[in-house]
Amino acid sequence: QVQLVESGGGLVQAGGSLRLSCAASGRSFGSYFMGWFRQAPGKEREFVATISWSSGATIYANSVKGRFTISRDNAKNTVYLQMNALKPEDTAVYYCAAGGRWGITPGVYDYWGQGTQVTVSS
Repeated sequence: QVQLVESGGGLVQAGGSLRLSCAASGRSFGSYFMGWFRQAPGKEREFVATISWSSGATIYANSVKGRFTISRDNAKNTVYLQMNALKPEDTAVYYCAAGGRWGITPGVYDYWGQGTQVTVSS
């Protein structure tokens, strides 16, 4: 059974940094694609970043490009989201996702974590 467990969320001041982790288990993820999405209260879940587990290729949402970095550690089966220069509008629950197809819409992904709250104060 696939499990994705996020950690690393918290409260940070604007301009600060956080690193989210997503520990994946339950299958081999070598051919999978991993994504980070976020959802603010009253808003739809939106794409943040995605990475190909095999090649390391990445795609970012325009709103986070240059500030966030997605990476993976194959040995630890863990995906990271390094978030720098955080803004109040980055406040949301952040979700890790995994799937066999690559894309930037939630429907492409088969598995989801429980989410971790990120709050950026002004």
